[in-house]
Amino acid sequence: MRTVVLLTFSNIFMTFAWYGHLRYRDSALWKAVLASWLIAFVEYCFQVPANRIGSYQFTTAQLKTMQEAITLVVFCVFSVLYLKEGLRWNHLVGFSLMVGAVFVIFKKW
Repeated sequence: MRTVVLLTFSNIFMTFAWYGHLRYRDSALWKAVLASWLIAFVEYCFQVPANRIGSYQFTTAQLKTMQEAITLVVFCVFSVLYLKEGLRWNHLVGFSLMVGAVFVIFKKW
């Protein structure tokens, strides 16, 4: 569970680093880059321990798949609440197909 929590916090920070500056398009690009790098540093403080701790329980492919699924959930919430963008049906269908990858990766075949 620690891995999932750390990955969730990591993804929250990374989503802000990658997309948060889009609400401030009038500010200088160098400011957006600097702010994103500072936020990304905090993201790494969660990501590295998440992967290190998770590597004792999960394969690398499982860790990456878990991270991507968490990213989609975080991004959906971020997009709607912070960027005020709606999610359309095709976004949700596409994201659902990606979540289906989680099943395929984690299933014991």
